[in-house]
Amino acid sequence: MLDEKLLSIIVCPADRGPLMYTDDLLYNPRLRRAYRIDEGIPVLLVDEARDVGDDEHARLIEGEPR
Repeated sequence: MLDEKLLSIIVCPADRGPLMYTDDLLYNPRLRRAYRIDEGIPVLLVDEARDVGDDEHARLIEGEPR
């Protein structure tokens, strides 16, 4: 779990907008890009992000962002 203070200041490196947090990734629903979290450390590198398909996008936005 990421610290609430950290979550309040983290933004997407691509569009500088807010990210949704799940237990295993940070997600930008506007660009449909997911950023992994390695051992509690967000990997906020545009080149390391992955695209999210329609099914996963729907699942992620149905959940409550933290």
